[in-house]
Amino acid sequence: MSTPFGVDLGNNNTVIACARNRGIDIIVNEVSNRSTPSLIGFGPRQRYIGETGKNQQTSNIKNTVENLKRIVGLPHNHPDFKIEEKYFTVPLHPDGHGGISAEVKYLNKSHKFNATQLLAMYLDKIKNTAYTETKGNITDICLSVPSWYTEKQRRAAADACKIANLNPVRIVNELTAAAVGYGVFKANDLPEDEFKKVAFVDVGHSSYQVSIAAVKKGELKILGSSFDKHFGGRIFDYAIAEHFANEFIGKYKIDVREQPKAFYRVLTASEKLKKVLSANTQAPFNIESVMNDVDVSSSLTRDELEEMVKPLLEKIHIPIETALKEANLKAEDLDSIEVIGGSSRIPIVKEKISEIFGKPLSFTLNQDEAIAKGNAYICACHSPTVRVRPFKFEDYNQYTVSYFWDKEDNEDEDHLEVFSKGGLFPSTKIITLFRKGPSFEIEAKYTKSHELPKGTEHNIAKWKISGVVPSQGESSIATKIKLRNDPSGFYTIESAYTVEEQIVKELVEPKEGEEVDEDAEPEYKEVKKLVKKSDLSIEAVTAGLSDKILQKFIEEEGKMVSEDKLVAITEEKKNQLEEYIYELRGKLDDQYKDFANEQEKEKLSSMLMKTEDWLYDEGEDSTKAKYIAKYEELASLGNLIKGRYLQKEQEKKEQYRQKQEQAQSKAMAEKMAAQREANKNKEQTKEQSKQDEDVEMEN
Repeated sequence: MSTPFGVDLGNNNTVIACARNRGIDIIVNEVSNRSTPSLIGFGPRQRYIGETGKNQQTSNIKNTVENLKRIVGLPHNHPDFKIEEKYFTVPLHPDGHGGISAEVKYLNKSHKFNATQLLAMYLDKIKNTAYTETKGNITDICLSVPSWYTEKQRRAAADACKIANLNPVRIVNELTAAAVGYGVFKANDLPEDEFKKVAFVDVGHSSYQVSIAAVKKGELKILGSSFDKHFGGRIFDYAIAEHFANEFIGKYKIDVREQPKAFYRVLTASEKLKKVLSANTQAPFNIESVMNDVDVSSSLTRDELEEMVKPLLEKIHIPIETALKEANLKAEDLDSIEVIGGSSRIPIVKEKISEIFGKPLSFTLNQDEAIAKGNAYICACHSPTVRVRPFKFEDYNQYTVSYFWDKEDNEDEDHLEVFSKGGLFPSTKIITLFRKGPSFEIEAKYTKSHELPKGTEHNIAKWKISGVVPSQGESSIATKIKLRNDPSGFYTIESAYTVEEQIVKELVEPKEGEEVDEDAEPEYKEVKKLVKKSDLSIEAVTAGLSDKILQKFIEEEGKMVSEDKLVAITEEKKNQLEEYIYELRGKLDDQYKDFANEQEKEKLSSMLMKTEDWLYDEGEDSTKAKYIAKYEELASLGNLIKGRYLQKEQEKKEQYRQKQEQAQSKAMAEKMAAQREANKNKEQTKEQSKQDEDVEMEN
């Protein structure tokens, strides 16, 4: 049985939730944090993912990859690439398939991993975190992505799940997941008949999204959605960092941008300062030995920060107004404005959003965990073993998609707009084409450029449909093609089949009000109907990875996981050996001194010293087998002495136990003797009382 597993993949931190214990729980990681840094570090022996990667980021800055969700599925020639490149401290290159790869030094060699592989590595780590906490079978995942993700990006996210040996039961828009959580967990506050109009606003680390939803008990519809891909907390961080970088040039004669480590430390301190300014109007800024042994100090006010990001704040109204327009609503029509996302804690951001809506904001959802909980619930809906409260929801189609085909005789059109912007999905449409056979192709494309983010590829997928055989005597045959915008937002052809016209008999139904003779024979009429003839085969070429490349990446990830485990076990054996050396040396002159003769002590002390010298010299980076061999060599004599000590301790415990038993037996015997004496005295007293009563009666 798979534990339903929801992941809110954040650009800075990721939150995991699982459906269990009759509710949705947030999963803590190995250091008990409720969110995990979204990055991967590469070292000479292993990978450092999540918390371990964050801990080593300063010293391993040139081999640490973050901002994973910004490059997955992004073409290398996309205009966003130039924007994103400045946020990376590793070189980025084309991956040979139109995407992006990061170059790092791993296992002392240069490696290039594409964005899908990198995301898969991170999801594999997240999966193991969930397994460690729940001990459940973690296979099914609901992963949330930004609403502006194209087909290619959504497919890349699904492929990353598969490489991590996860089954992506659904790829869902982030704010839709939050809205589902709102509809499910606040069901008691929702009306049963009328829809409540709610705006969901998410200001995250790298993007800003708005969705307008109609929600009532048990049902949700996304009416409108908009976004700004380049509005988020990291813009504030970089604005602060650039401000101080410029200040330090004049004040300390250093340019921290010349050294990646120095600038990263400034950037980290800038993020902390931003958080302090959310609660205070002024904050200090101090870093020791930031560069060239120079200590820096300064301060910043909230007003100064707001002035720095003024151009950004001036466009904060655009996604809100666009989403309202697409939903065909005005701000006054809304019943609530629910705000989530870490950057929504910035005072000026809250203030501006409230001004635009003209209403107070609501923070009833957990700003960091709402999306993950919604994901876990959606995943639970797909589980055959977990029972959840029924909840129907439909998402908002962000871009218009048309299907194209080659024109044949007497056809006026070669394409059809099937899924328009603003439509709800999942959705299915059936089209009919007359084909001569034996095969034909259909292609799906984005068809309205003004709706698309600049640089978006128009091609989505292509299908080859084979097996078309016209009926005898006919030049063509009708083919029915079922087109689908599925629950994950993927555009597919679900099925294709040919139909032919046949004469069939239908029962003649009596007209309304006409008397029916029950004894009369049923009357039939012959009618022409399209009847399914045969199913057609479908070969798809999508934006996702081919089966061959996918399998290759799965094998590579499995190999890297094995290498990481081997390094972890080797480190564990090394630590075990080191602990044994110190423990044995400390006890040899203390607890074990009476249990080893001088010859044994001298031999063991020599062995301990030689092993310690080896451990901190050539054994610093040795193999698991050698650490085990060294441990067993020491244990052959050390455990012998330890065994004598433990045997003596056991004898002492046995003697103590026997003494305790004897004392308890003696105490019990004394107690019983005392009880017998008391009973005897009691009987004597009763007898005496009886005799005294007899005497009184005689008198």
